[in-house]
Amino acid sequence: MKLSELASLTGALCESSDGDIEITGAAGLEQAESGQVTFLSNPRYTPKVAATGASAIYVAEDVEIPRADLAVLRAKDPYLAFTHALVLFHPETDFEPYWDPTAVIDSSTRVPKEVFIDAHVAIGKNVELGHRVRIHANVTIYDNVTIGDETEIHSGVAIRENTIIGKRVIIHNNAVIGCDGFGFAKDEQRRWLKIPQVGRVVIEDDVEIGAGTTIDKSSTGETRIKRGAKIDNLVQIGHSCIVGEDSLLCAQVGLAGSSHIGNRVILAGQAGVAGHNTIGDDVVLTAKSATSHDVPPGKMISGIPAFDNRDWLRSIAAFRRLGEIVRTIRGVEKRLDEIEKSKGNH
Repeated sequence: MKLSELASLTGALCESSDGDIEITGAAGLEQAESGQVTFLSNPRYTPKVAATGASAIYVAEDVEIPRADLAVLRAKDPYLAFTHALVLFHPETDFEPYWDPTAVIDSSTRVPKEVFIDAHVAIGKNVELGHRVRIHANVTIYDNVTIGDETEIHSGVAIRENTIIGKRVIIHNNAVIGCDGFGFAKDEQRRWLKIPQVGRVVIEDDVEIGAGTTIDKSSTGETRIKRGAKIDNLVQIGHSCIVGEDSLLCAQVGLAGSSHIGNRVILAGQAGVAGHNTIGDDVVLTAKSATSHDVPPGKMISGIPAFDNRDWLRSIAAFRRLGEIVRTIRGVEKRLDEIEKSKGNH
């Protein structure tokens, strides 16, 4: 692909006088070779530009590159432009229908002509499969599950009964969707009595769910993951939770039961939300933080228990100086004692 064409397709402005440079791929600054395009979006990586083998680079509109041999593509968001380039150079593979003879599918399940079902898949009763669904090896789908068009389910996934999955959903390896919620009540002998989990999980369109993630169904009602939410590996979502549209849940996030997560929320790695709490739209909960209370929209919070990120940063700065502060206070106390003693002598 010519450089000028790549710039046009990715929303960038080509500053090179030679728009006919052939670009064959995209890679990071350290991995890029001649004929490839790379990007710079974080200033801390600027020194790596000097050594990159790339032929072209996406940069922001106000960034100067001190290499005359490197073709410059200016973009409002270099990372986004580079992402579009990656998509262009790595298009999705064409869909090829396939039904492996080792798959076990109940006769009550209607299988469209355009579907991919790999080896040792097990599908229960009354399952509805959309068109161009891809189900990879060793997937287990329980009864009464609905799966929308163009959804892809990778090997080892288990989808429990009554789950509803929308269109263009991606579920990565060994995720479990719709397992029993963690619900118990103490009986008259103070023993734990299992609460029947008869609800369901609903996954809306364009959701992506990472490997090893578990999403519990509710005792009644539903657990719902709304359109466009992206969930990383090893995330636990408890029963009756709601995850809002375009929210981002990073690795090892944990949501206790009945947590309500708003739209466009970012929960960074290992963040936790206690049960029955509501996290407002556009909230950011930083890594390893946990909250046991509702969070209003637009807040960035940190710590355990989490509070406003700016206050948390000031607190951490003060914490680092505790030893110095203690020494200062002791010195002040000593001087005050000396002043008091001198007054007593007079």
